[in-house]
Amino acid sequence: MTPDVPPRTADTATRAEIWRGSIKLLLWLTAVALLVVPIVRDLPLGTTTRIAILAWLLVAIAIYWLYAGLGYRGLLLLQLALFSAAATVITAKGLLVVAGSEGFGALRWVARVLVVTGAFCAAANLGGMLMALVQKPVGPDRGPPG
Repeated sequence: MTPDVPPRTADTATRAEIWRGSIKLLLWLTAVALLVVPIVRDLPLGTTTRIAILAWLLVAIAIYWLYAGLGYRGLLLLQLALFSAAATVITAKGLLVVAGSEGFGALRWVARVLVVTGAFCAAANLGGMLMALVQKPVGPDRGPPG
């Protein structure tokens, strides 16, 4: 019995694996941008709650991307850290509001900046994978995608 080997990340992947991974990552990013963000934005909730829902969803998605090997491990870990920090900060702000403490708008701003920075990391991850496709030489184990 062989242990389950996690998928390789873009750091060590073949050209075909990078091609498949970049398509998957592009589909994920498109789905988040075109489906998830507008749905969360349209929820009849406060700004803090909407940001919290989005941040926690992004944490779950980042964990999946890391598990599935969709990108460069360092960027994936940075994304996960940024999204987790955003979720933690915005959840703390929500708890402070529930406890009766108002006036912590800076925490909402920090969470939003962390989410946007994590999104830039996701875009950089995809860009790096696409650049790797252009730069990787075609050889015996690095044939055309597919």
